[in-house]
Amino acid sequence: MPIVRASGRRGTRRGRRELILVILPRDLGGPEERTAVGLMKKLFVIGIGAGNPDYVTVQAINALNAVDVFFVMDKGPEKEDLRRLRKEICDRYIADKSYRTIEIPDPPRDRRPASYEAAVGSWHEERAALYEQSIATELGDGERGAFLVWGDPSLYDSTLRIIERIVARGTVTFDVEVIPGISSIQALAAKHKIILNRIGRPVHITTGRTLAERPDDADDVVVMLDGDCAFKTIKEPAMDIYWGAYLGTEDEILISGNLRDRAEDIERARAEAKARKGWIMDTYLLRRTDR
Repeated sequence: MPIVRASGRRGTRRGRRELILVILPRDLGGPEERTAVGLMKKLFVIGIGAGNPDYVTVQAINALNAVDVFFVMDKGPEKEDLRRLRKEICDRYIADKSYRTIEIPDPPRDRRPASYEAAVGSWHEERAALYEQSIATELGDGERGAFLVWGDPSLYDSTLRIIERIVARGTVTFDVEVIPGISSIQALAAKHKIILNRIGRPVHITTGRTLAERPDDADDVVVMLDGDCAFKTIKEPAMDIYWGAYLGTEDEILISGNLRDRAEDIERARAEAKARKGWIMDTYLLRRTDR
């Protein structure tokens, strides 16, 4: 005969005691195991869009209002704008402001490593150790934590990979739910009023670091994380570019046109914006026009 156990959730920011009924088979284990089942921690990874608070989805708003603890990476004073935008989103959409915010220092990263993959792997491992410690010590049994991710968590963001490392270790047990968000790629297409794919043709998504490795038949290429303006290496005359920086924010910059004609304009605008703000997030689409 199964055991029916009632567990109360206390100390959550929702200010009420929730009764959780857990039906357990007799052979499940001792009291410690049964308690762990009844009071499982939960971690949300919430995509909050490309920068405009209006990009936050209804699903994301519902998740935000269920969170007890927000984990935030501290990336230094040069990223204060990002911190302000996160706060604006929380202030705008969360009804109960009694949640807690835990800042996690972002470990330094080698930007010019001999081995890119090895350097990123080491950086992820450092982040995983910090995440794991914060989740273990700051998120109580039965509480819900969250990492807020710019754009969409599935696209060129390391949060899910780091969470996977923590889950694989098994030191901290928690459930995970991922909330999709509007990516900078979607915002770029909307702002330029274009369709990413052409009829019957694929879209290639890559980074500035690997732009040179794009397939020969890639007519439409979306490029992210390009800190070196890799588009300057492309000499094809029949190539258009649709570029955007700080998409969805008050600092948004949009430039489009023939790549040869606009490359210097984009490089100059990018350098000026980064010097002014201390950081930049930009994305662009390269599109062949001769086929």
